[in-house]
Amino acid sequence: MTSSTSPPSPASSPQAAGALAPPNPKIAMGWLHTAKFLTTAPELQHLPRLEVPEIAFVGRSNAGKSTCINTLTQQHRLAFASKTPGRTQSINLFSLGKQGVVDAVLADLPGYGYAAVPKEAKYRWQQVMGNYLQTRDNLKAVVLLCDPRLGLTELDEILLDVIRPRVVEGLKFLVLLTKSDKLNKTEAAKALSIVRLQAGGGDVKLFSALKRQGVEEVAQHLWDWAHPPEKPLKPPKVVPVTES
Repeated sequence: MTSSTSPPSPASSPQAAGALAPPNPKIAMGWLHTAKFLTTAPELQHLPRLEVPEIAFVGRSNAGKSTCINTLTQQHRLAFASKTPGRTQSINLFSLGKQGVVDAVLADLPGYGYAAVPKEAKYRWQQVMGNYLQTRDNLKAVVLLCDPRLGLTELDEILLDVIRPRVVEGLKFLVLLTKSDKLNKTEAAKALSIVRLQAGGGDVKLFSALKRQGVEEVAQHLWDWAHPPEKPLKPPKVVPVTES
């Protein structure tokens, strides 16, 4: 007599339990390599309304934002680094997705804090950035880049204060300490410790485009943010049968 094995119940199957697939950096890196220029907008109202998750990259001028995006997408000139820091005053969007199906967007926000930029331009851009971070409906995550030798500056902390209410509601954020190859191990550990205290939440990681430190790990973060696991199915409610 052979025994048959019954299929797992909805409550016990990995899909139903909301089990996460194991991280696969190769998939994440391949997905990021599909990045293509989508559009540029000098004002918030010029941005297209999108339903797919959007991940914004922000940071002071010279923090290595363009280099970071180009390294993650394995494209040399996807994000253009201006020779005059602080002069690029537009939001650039890059689409992501295989086989022509866009499933996420990267947003490259102009660098801030460069001293040579006129005050009027600084004020206008601060308003645009603040409105974007507070009101962009499909914004799911923010990647803040900073030079670990400087740590989080006053402008960086103001930006974190702006997004704090949305972080409480579920917005993800990651602080990347770029150019980490310029630090020794002791300096790197100290920088991580200080910025984690300053950030007050979110994740903080070392990143080096030159030595490719943290590249695959950050790629996995972006993939996970853009592809959240589906909510687990609730097992059917069992109603006890009472004898009449």
